Amino acid sequence: MTWDLATPFVIDLSVTADDIDGLGHANNAVYVSWLERCAWRHSQSLGLDLAEYRRLDRAMAVVRHEIDYLASAYEGEALQLATWIIESDQRLKMTRHFQLVRPSDACTLLRARTTFVCIELSTGKPKRMPVEFIEGYGQALLEPSA
Repeated sequence: MTWDLATPFVIDLSVTADDIDGLGHANNAVYVSWLERCAWRHSQSLGLDLAEYRRLDRAMAVVRHEIDYLASAYEGEALQLATWIIESDQRLKMTRHFQLVRPSDACTLLRARTTFVCIELSTGKPKRMPVEFIEGYGQALLEPSA
């Protein structure tokens, strides 16, 4: 598979009948749920699961999605969704890049960028990242190209 960036975190997806809209392809809202699923699984793989979020009273909340829908997905197709953490100010903000690919023809169906802000769960207000977030997400942060 040719990915946009090196060392992706990848999940496998299957397009189900429930994902299909009246136009016969996966609904755009389903793609957003796939982005969330991929980001969450990546966070969990970094040791930042819901229990840790609750213990720290912190979470990374979406403040912006930028999505380029490049091709359609259809029922029964197997897909792969990759993510990378491409930016972090290690205070409040973090950005992920996503690429959705159909392996059967190597077609990229979607590219997206999502910006997250660290919030305090108990208040919902922005709050600095705890050291656990800086270290956990930091291990997956791509180094800028020289």
